[in-house]
Amino acid sequence: MEEEKVILVNERDEQIGLMPKMEAHEKAVLHRAFSVFVLNSNNEIMLQQRAAQKYHSPLLWTNTTCSHQREGESNIEAGTRRLREEMGFTTELKELFSFIYKAPFDNGLTEHELDHVMIGYYNDAPQINREEAESWKWMGIDAVKEAMQANPEEYTIWFRIIFDEFYHYLEEHKL
Repeated sequence: MEEEKVILVNERDEQIGLMPKMEAHEKAVLHRAFSVFVLNSNNEIMLQQRAAQKYHSPLLWTNTTCSHQREGESNIEAGTRRLREEMGFTTELKELFSFIYKAPFDNGLTEHELDHVMIGYYNDAPQINREEAESWKWMGIDAVKEAMQANPEEYTIWFRIIFDEFYHYLEEHKL
């Protein structure tokens, strides 16, 4: 089976090529990605604990789902696909903003992503895919912020960046 490819982009999010996912992370090449935040009617975020076998950030807590778009796939289509694959449900998504970050990991890989952040709303329990997610939980926005400040090592780098820099977007989109 051919390794999944990521979409290489410039800083204006214009596609400039494709590259195998692992190679892009080894070379720290800028590529398109997305992060989905699902909130419930209590304004809690559905957090996902990444599966133990993930090649980076295993067992860390993060937003509801995140991944990479496939060639020809819109951000919303990609977010919907991964929400279904990882968490076992779909809901309408809305794109909020995008940002670029670069974060090296201890294993020699680097995330260098133009990350499209989306939000959706859902009130039921997910049916998680154990190959992708170890666990899940609902947490209030303020509780996440406090927990992240107390124990940042328990959360993925992109999740921490989104909370540190873009917390107001989640506040503005509470139900």
